[in-house]
Amino acid sequence: MSGNKQLTHLLVGAAAAAGAAAWAIAPRSFNDKRNNFVPVVPHVWYAHRGLHDAGSGLTEQYAAESGEYVALARRMAMQAGYGSPAVEGPIAPENSLASFAAACEAGYGIELDLQLTRDGQVVVVHDGDLLRVAGDPRRIEDLTYDELTRIPLFPAPAAPGDAAAERIDFAGGQPSTPQTAPDGYYQHVPLFADVLRVVNGRVPLIVEYKFDDNSLWGERDEALMQRGDELLRRYDGQYVIESFNPAAVQWYRKHRPEVCRGQLAEPPQPGQSDWKGWFAGLLGFDWMSRPDFVAYDWQGGDLPQMRATRAMGATAVSWTVRSRAELEISDRWFDRHIFEAFVPDRASDKA
Repeated sequence: MSGNKQLTHLLVGAAAAAGAAAWAIAPRSFNDKRNNFVPVVPHVWYAHRGLHDAGSGLTEQYAAESGEYVALARRMAMQAGYGSPAVEGPIAPENSLASFAAACEAGYGIELDLQLTRDGQVVVVHDGDLLRVAGDPRRIEDLTYDELTRIPLFPAPAAPGDAAAERIDFAGGQPSTPQTAPDGYYQHVPLFADVLRVVNGRVPLIVEYKFDDNSLWGERDEALMQRGDELLRRYDGQYVIESFNPAAVQWYRKHRPEVCRGQLAEPPQPGQSDWKGWFAGLLGFDWMSRPDFVAYDWQGGDLPQMRATRAMGATAVSWTVRSRAELEISDRWFDRHIFEAFVPDRASDKA
């Protein structure tokens, strides 16, 4: 084969590969959006898991700015009727009714997470278990909603020897839920229906469907989609949906094309053995979901896949920005921001 033919074949192959890559990561087309009257992601700041005073992002790393944020969360929660200055523990922990009410009072949009309980209730909680948020290692899928109402989120530490203040019993080495609710003020994992009643259309929502394994799909996953969407169909307020699982976003593509949908992703890690996760980080499964927006780790906005999908019309949403320094870096590449641990300057809102 002559050198010219080899070069031609290489160029054709490279063009085909580039075309396939562009097809794989392309967002929903403009005509599809127009035909289905799809709204854009509203131009607001989105409070990560509500405006909260206990939970994600409130670490030593962000302590310089998080004090103002926590004070605002508590003040707004009390303004909404939750807690009081006399409450020693958290007033508005992450993904609680109080944190969502606080975000509404402050005028921020909200990002939140949906899962199913053992009895099939749609609840708002991020982790698959309660260990981080309540000191209870049990999984959401193994607990009923009634049990969840008796388990405080980020409870105030019990006084030494105060058995009555213990919120979880460990009979036989296994945790069990108290038969009665704890005394005093506390927040628990809420029903999504109750969250929607609290928000009541006051601010836009980013609703994330959460799954244990984003590479699988089963009956329980399908049930979460159907029950979550049933609640959203009856909700008279602005919302968009997102998920790390492309099958969940594809579900909305198939069943609810009029809803603005987003693909969550994060950059592939060096040496990552999970090829599906690695490919998802490259937005390689967007051919399934054809998202309207891509919600990506704030540090990855300038990666080639994000530049490409944004150039093709996808809205870029950052997660999760936790300081003004991080915002300054990410703001160049993202159109919307999910934030926590600092109070963003409203003057920097994009028009």
